[in-house]
Parts: sequence; C-alpha cells; structure tokens
Amino acid sequence: MKAAPVALFTYNRPEHTRRTVEALRNNELAGATPLIIFSDGPRDHSMDKSVQEVRNYISTVDGFESIVIHHRKKNMGLASSIIQGVTEVAGESGRVIVLEDDLVTAPSFLSYMNEALSFYRDTPEVFSISGYNLPPQTMKIAADYPYDVYFNPRAHSWGWGTWADRWAKADWQVNDFKTFIADREQIRQFHSGGEDLTHMLQLQMEGRIDSWAIRWCYTHFREHAFCVYPTRSLVENIGFDGSGVHCGASGNDKYYAPLPEGKQRFNFSMVIQTNETLMDDFRAAYRPARGPGKFIRMLKRFKQFFLKD
Repeated sequence: MKAAPVALFTYNRPEHTRRTVEALRNNELAGATPLIIFSDGPRDHSMDKSVQEVRNYISTVDGFESIVIHHRKKNMGLASSIIQGVTEVAGESGRVIVLEDDLVTAPSFLSYMNEALSFYRDTPEVFSISGYNLPPQTMKIAADYPYDVYFNPRAHSWGWGTWADRWAKADWQVNDFKTFIADREQIRQFHSGGEDLTHMLQLQMEGRIDSWAIRWCYTHFREHAFCVYPTRSLVENIGFDGSGVHCGASGNDKYYAPLPEGKQRFNFSMVIQTNETLMDDFRAAYRPARGPGKFIRMLKRFKQFFLKD
C-alpha cells in the first residue's frame, strides 16, 4: 500500500520548521511519502519577515516522494488551518499523518504511523493514531507488557494520524454542549481521558481559546472511540522554548520523551480496551493542579497543551 501523505502545518518559526523537516526526512519511509505543507499567512506585518523565512526554507525541501506547498494569503490560525487542511488531504487520500512545525520525529515514526493506519483501518472504534506518548518517568510500562501500543479515549495532537471517515464525524460546533455540560455522568465519563478536558472544552465554547484538539478529543468521547498510542514516544515537542504563538517556555520534563533510534518492529493489539494501570499514570499527568498556586499552574498547563491550537 502507498504511504500515507503527511500534512505539515507551519507558521513563523524557520528553525523549528527546519528541525521538524530534517527529522522527518531521516525517516525510513520519507522517500515514499507525499508531503503537503500548509504555510499560514502572517497575523500582522510584524510577522512578515519570519513567515517569509519559513517559506524560503520550505521551497528548498526535498527527499520526499512529492512536495506540495500551500501558501495561505491570510492568517487562518492553527485551528482553522488544521481543520481545513486535514479535511482536504484526508478527503483526497482516505488517510493522513499530521505534524506541526515544532515536532521532531524518530526515524521509525512514519513506519509506525503507516503500519497502525493500515492495521486499524477497519476497526471502527479506533479514530486516531498518536505518535507521542508520555516518557518512562511519567508512565510506567511493565516489562512483560506484550504490545507496543495501548488504547486511550483521549486523542493527542503531537504527531498523529486519522482516516477520512473518522475525521468526517467531528462536530466542530459541538452542538450538544449544553446537554453535555449539564450531565455530571457524561462529564465523569469524559474525564476518563483526563480531568482537564471539560474545562478546556468550556474555554473553547466560551470563545476564550480556539482549539481544534479539544473538539477532536470530544469527538472521540462522543463516538466511544479510541486513540492508539505507542508505548514509547516517537515524537518530541521542541516548541516549549517561548517561541510559539501560545506555548511559553517550560522546564518541566514530565512530558519530555527521548526518541528511539534505528528501525523498530511494532506489535499491535486487536483487543480494543483500555489498560487501567497505564491510564492511571496518563490521567495523573493531566490532572489539574490543586491547592496553593492552582490557577497559575493550570494556566501553564493550558498554554502547553491546548492554547497552541
């Protein structure tokens, strides 16, 4: 089967974009992979130079089966850009792998994503594939755990993939929000992917953030769907250096995962259910801070994981 296309979304960070592209080009399947780059337009004239630097760089990229570049004339913002771009690419090919301009991938990332997209293509409960996972110091994987993946009700936005038919099920307006937010049992169930989710969805619906990712997480919940995560992360986020539009600098290594090198073989599971031991560690990492300083810590967490969108 032909390799899935990669949709790469860029804005105004030429050095981050270069590192992202170079890592992707070092992947085993890069030469067989179509690359579609979406370059968002400047938000204001202060961004003209940096956006142009990104565009100058991406015009020189090679090493992929094909390269198509879309220059946005106006600034769409990441949420609208991703919703429109993923819809376009997935609609043409049936599936898509999605990266942003601050995600460095392991050499086996494309192999994993393509194998997983193929393996779970006809498993309707699986809505997406994540290339990222929490590091070993945060999530303990037992030595006798038999697979290289696990199932999570929460989608992730740091290097991921999906299929056109699943993506089409997203309700970007979240039309049932009023019913959901009034139902404590639904909220409790939504929190099976993390206690921060409902508050993020509230911020989205109040117009205080603009995040495609929280709405995609809600789609997984509403459709009783899962995201497949690797037990070892194949993606590193390099954007927490203060350079991102919404992401500030962070010295927290709770989410930093060193990348594996060389080829890997992946053992996928067809037993579609969560492992509660793993999910306990996962939920703990996304649990909102409590006690003194809670509000400040919550703001930092929001900036790191959703406001970027």
